[in-house]
Amino acid sequence: MKSDPALPGDGSAPEVLALARVVAKLRAEAEGMEAVASTTAVLERAKGVLMAQAGVSADAAYALLLRRADRRGRTLMEECWITLGGLRTRPEPPAEPPAAAGAGEPGAAPDPSPFDPGRYLARPARTAGKRRPLLARLADGLAGVHGADEVAGLLVTVLGGAEDIDAVMIYTAAPAGGLELAGAAGISEALAEQWRHVPPLSGVAAMVALAGREPVWLEDPARDALRYQLIGDPPERWQSRAWVPVFAEGPATAAVGFFRTHRAPFTPDTRLLLRRAARMCAGPLRDLRRPGTTDPVGEADVAAVQRILDALSGAAILLTPLRSGAGEVEDYRIDAAAPASVDVAGRRGKELVGRSILETYPTVAGTDLWEGYLDTLTTGTDYYGPSFTYHEVTAGLPRESSYAVRATRLGGRLVVSWIRLDTSDREARRLADMQRLGNLGWADWDLVTNVINWSDQVFVIFGRDRAAGPMPLEELPLHLVPEDLPRLGGAVRRLLGEGRAVDQQFRITTADGIRHLRIVAEAGTDEAGTPVEVHGFFQDLSAQRDTELALRESERAVLVQRGMLQAERILAARLQHALLPLQEQSLELAGLCVDVAYLPSDSGVNVGGDWYSAIGLPDDSALFVLGDVAGHGLDAVGTMAQLRFTAKGMIVTGSELPDALSRLNSLLLHTATDTHGATATMIMGRYRPWDRRLTWVRAGHLPPLLIRDGEASFLPQPTGALLGADFGSVYEQSALDLRPDDHLLLYTDGLVEEPGEDIDLGLARLATTARRLVEEGGGASLARSLAALRPERRDDICVMDIHVPAEGDPEDPCGDEEDSCGDAEDPHGPAPCG
Repeated sequence: MKSDPALPGDGSAPEVLALARVVAKLRAEAEGMEAVASTTAVLERAKGVLMAQAGVSADAAYALLLRRADRRGRTLMEECWITLGGLRTRPEPPAEPPAAAGAGEPGAAPDPSPFDPGRYLARPARTAGKRRPLLARLADGLAGVHGADEVAGLLVTVLGGAEDIDAVMIYTAAPAGGLELAGAAGISEALAEQWRHVPPLSGVAAMVALAGREPVWLEDPARDALRYQLIGDPPERWQSRAWVPVFAEGPATAAVGFFRTHRAPFTPDTRLLLRRAARMCAGPLRDLRRPGTTDPVGEADVAAVQRILDALSGAAILLTPLRSGAGEVEDYRIDAAAPASVDVAGRRGKELVGRSILETYPTVAGTDLWEGYLDTLTTGTDYYGPSFTYHEVTAGLPRESSYAVRATRLGGRLVVSWIRLDTSDREARRLADMQRLGNLGWADWDLVTNVINWSDQVFVIFGRDRAAGPMPLEELPLHLVPEDLPRLGGAVRRLLGEGRAVDQQFRITTADGIRHLRIVAEAGTDEAGTPVEVHGFFQDLSAQRDTELALRESERAVLVQRGMLQAERILAARLQHALLPLQEQSLELAGLCVDVAYLPSDSGVNVGGDWYSAIGLPDDSALFVLGDVAGHGLDAVGTMAQLRFTAKGMIVTGSELPDALSRLNSLLLHTATDTHGATATMIMGRYRPWDRRLTWVRAGHLPPLLIRDGEASFLPQPTGALLGADFGSVYEQSALDLRPDDHLLLYTDGLVEEPGEDIDLGLARLATTARRLVEEGGGASLARSLAALRPERRDDICVMDIHVPAEGDPEDPCGDEEDSCGDAEDPHGPAPCG
């Protein structure tokens, strides 16, 4: 019979009283530890049940238990016991559901709406009904196991008959590299001892699973032996193997190996079962290493630690304690750092190496983090601070940042890693500005807990009061434009039912009218491929849509205008083609050989106003006219036709050349309007064959070029201003006696002008080129040759070459087979020359 220890005041000796107090304290601590262990076991079993039923992680199962307890007004333990009680009383669903009535048949269940969240929440895999008893047994058994050997034995017991699992080996990563066997079942003691320590060799499947955080399935020993180092002798004994990593609040803590003595592939259902079974073992396997068992790290090994940290993607540093003469830790020095390590001041990677903690982060002293470092260094127990707030004054401004920090002892040093939990005010403002300027906001939805989160901008986009919270999925159709309901419903079905990413536009009605929105989202899935969460963003495209509509209206107006301009151009081209003779022709007129070349500009936007005329007069003389109307299009063609026919009519009826120009000038001035006033340059000459005299006048036109006896010179110009410029313009006449073999060139400015170049350079270039072409001869047309030398034509080109045949030329001095004034190639009929 046990008796209570003596109590104070009963006359016992002081030593007895002190001993009684110690015993009472220890008994109370033991009872408390038993209560905690019992509570932990119940919690772990309840978490395992939810993990099996809903296919969620351990953290998500724990969060779900907390939410259920809070919503129902229960304690966490009450909710755990109710969950476990429901597991024992809930009947198992049949392995295969009964055949449902066909669509449209009596009794057929209606197809649920894609906006019904019930069809997406906490959906188990299709085969969960067959696997749930095994996972339930495993969850029930894990509550009472102690150590990795018992975990391995439980896995063989539960999974052995159903999944042919003959042996289980559980490995953890050794501090100095390699693997350590933590527990095993189904293998001999000799085999376990043989493979208790696995050196850090490449190609060990368990190491690959731990490093890659993904299972490795080995189903063909001969083929697998070529790729992996196989654990277990002889290798052919185990025909199928699987190495599944175990996760517990961070990196993989262990790898569980499932062994079969017969060859059989791991089916998708079996793979899912083994993944979930390994995940349920995370709690019992959370701490497989005893405090203080880390291997020492000497000074020479700091470089090796740095090489390891260089391969990490997260933030981690190696701290060396700096001790006083009495051995007390006074500070820490950073001796190695991962490249991704960034401190509150923005220093990164190797910039941190060599810095002292207190010199660099003085406000850390005396905090829980500092005490956690000391405790880890002393006891070897890992320190984990879920939220550490660091205060610092930078550039005179106070700054505050929050971190989750983990510290692990490595020999006489500490390996410290952290995750930054907050963003700076500047980064937060940038994020808010980006969402505001882009008129978009993020959203996420936990399909297990049915919790929806929106950023502030999403409330603005939907015109929804923030106090009302995010819009539930079933409420969304009430705000949709009816025509968009099927399209968005299909997108939701693909996203939540099939796990496919979507990018869909739709419209909603708000108090401000219809808004055009866009959703871009993707689903996160569990091991079975079942969506368990959704994240993405909404964007308001209303302003962009309005801009697109305005742009379409503008494009439509431009197309109409373009059509009108095109029609005008076609009409102007037809008029020009009807009014002018052939663009290139040679003719004999009054004993002269006349060669004409006309080339339109390359732009092709509008028809120009260049024109020419060469006709015989009643007294057997000849009239040559060449002009250039300013501008393009129908107006220019109309002015060209007016000048061309009026000039010919006046000269044919006996008017003198200067009088004809004066009247044409008056004609343009009198026909000018407030919106349109035409101007033109013009040169006109009359040739008398009996004395070979050419009289000519000009109105602002470029001077004729005379090529005689191997020399090229421009004729002195008589007075004559631009037509349509001034009522007081005076026009004078000049005369020139032509000689045999002379060439007289009349041309428009398109032949000589270049943008940004003085006109005198163009005229000099024309004189040199024309003289050379005449000397070379060869029978080629001088006008056409000159026009062809301008491959880039920014303006129309019109050239007329008046050539006096040399003495003794044959009867057909121009070399034409027929008189071009009536040749058969003229589509306008006979006598086109005028």
